[in-house]
Amino acid sequence: MTRLFTRESWETGCTIAVEHTAEALHAHVELDGDVAIGPGDQVRVHGAPVRIPFGESITLRRRATVSRAGLVAQWWTRLRAQFDLTELYEITFSSEKVR
Repeated sequence: MTRLFTRESWETGCTIAVEHTAEALHAHVELDGDVAIGPGDQVRVHGAPVRIPFGESITLRRRATVSRAGLVAQWWTRLRAQFDLTELYEITFSSEKVR
């Protein structure tokens, strides 16, 4: 019954890769182990924000807290995602001209 609403949380290590170049602008977090992230789950990476100048990339280690969503939060996230995706279709394929 408690799995319906409560979050299970734990701390783990992670690797962060950040690139800010003409070819790519991205930040990727890879958690240690085989942690599968599902709908409604949250990952909080600890430490100061990563700032790098244009043309550079960096890979570093940090700690992260993973919070697994309860069953109700998973269901709600999946439901909301369907409407968000539909909204993207509606905007993307609209034939109305913008003035």
